[in-house]
Amino acid sequence: MNSETIKAAKKVFDIESECIREMEKRFDEEAYCRAVSLLTNAQRIGASGCGHSGILCQHFAHLMCCVEQPAKFISPAEAVHGGMGFLQKDDVCVFASRGGKTAELIPMAEICKKKGVKIIVITENTDSPLAIMADVVLKQYVNMETDRYNCQGTTSSTSLAVIFHVLQTMIIEETGFQNESFALIHPNGAVGERLNK
Repeated sequence: MNSETIKAAKKVFDIESECIREMEKRFDEEAYCRAVSLLTNAQRIGASGCGHSGILCQHFAHLMCCVEQPAKFISPAEAVHGGMGFLQKDDVCVFASRGGKTAELIPMAEICKKKGVKIIVITENTDSPLAIMADVVLKQYVNMETDRYNCQGTTSSTSLAVIFHVLQTMIIEETGFQNESFALIHPNGAVGERLNK
């Protein structure tokens, strides 16, 4: 194995851990509290993004279901072909777009505005079209991606995942969600076995 490959591999830990430390310093308590309030009071939660952001939004929707906040990932491709019918007035849609300009998400946000669906946008660009339409903006921070070209969605995916983990953690605290409830909906696997003993 090329020594430069090993060096690059080890550098990943430095890059991503630095990103998370910086995110903690930039934590916007007011914005997160407003986002959690919207999420906990919504009957339904939608989440959408493209590429790596979309994959992480699927993770977020599952995290919400795990704490009994009904949620689903809304595919940008299906959204403008009827998929936005899932969301109703006072529901919440979470959009993840690092640049805040993802073309596929803008029509979805416009539909949300017309239907009275609350919008949470996660982005680095607080002046972006999506951010301007948002009820709450959670500012993402990314120092750099881990590949040599600073191009692949690596550190940015970690950053987004951490934001989603913070939101779920806060929701558990705010709602008083109990492990007994999780045990009921998670009977299988190692976690289910441990919880249901």
